Amino acid sequence: MSNAIQASPHRDEIINTIEDTGFGVVEKPLGLWERMLDNSVLRKLVMLVFLAIVWEAYARWSGNPLLFPTFAATVKAFFAGILSGNLLRATLSSISLLLQGYAAGLLIAALFTAFASATRVGADLLETLTSMFNPLPSIALLPLSMIWFGLGNASIIFVLIHAVLWAVALNTHSGFRSVSLTWRMVGRNYGLSGLPYVCKILIPGAFPSILTGMKIGWAFAWRTLIAAELVFGSSSGSGGLGWYIFQNKNMLDIPNVFAGLLTVILFGLLVENLIFRVVERRTIGRWGMQT
Repeated sequence: MSNAIQASPHRDEIINTIEDTGFGVVEKPLGLWERMLDNSVLRKLVMLVFLAIVWEAYARWSGNPLLFPTFAATVKAFFAGILSGNLLRATLSSISLLLQGYAAGLLIAALFTAFASATRVGADLLETLTSMFNPLPSIALLPLSMIWFGLGNASIIFVLIHAVLWAVALNTHSGFRSVSLTWRMVGRNYGLSGLPYVCKILIPGAFPSILTGMKIGWAFAWRTLIAAELVFGSSSGSGGLGWYIFQNKNMLDIPNVFAGLLTVILFGLLVENLIFRVVERRTIGRWGMQT
């Protein structure tokens, strides 16, 4: 029987080799031009340079510096105002008033929102007051403010609070109401209640809406401040950017008028990109709540 056993025939194993055709590359390195386009800061700088070129070209084409000065003349007036100290003093005066009104508006908005989140009566009160006062231009309250608080900074701070309050309170309250039920249940399961529940569940969940309200409130306050200073003028011998623009308009120094406007624009860009954008990136972006 052992003789019947024959050795198994030898088989050459077939080995299939797959050529590397390059399909395994998942990510291709970006070129220089693509990296430049992917840089948001560089894109914005290019846009600003383009707008400056358009400004300069239109001003030279119009040929009337009393109506529209060139960008070069505006920049020259801007640096001259900084060196003389006039523009710098006006800017610091406006920023001081703006921060006082903005901070007070945020504090009152937080109180309104807390009351609205705690009770149905508070929610109804906030919705009613917002519907009444949010459409009302803040600058329209300046005459009454001057009667109530006199000719001082308190009048401008009052209208700044009105400009900030309703936008921040409405967005914050809407953000709290939009927090998902899953987040709320997680907080309850961990035994959170009261202030810890608000700080660890509601505020992080509603932070995109809160930040949006803060941006809108900041923009409203900045516009209201310049308009109020244009109407109100100076207080205690010092005036802000609005008064600086108004004075130079009366003297027909139009490059200085545009320098004041340019200061407002530059400050808005700085706040948006150095404060709000950084906060947004370190909170909403890090939490995965923004694409």
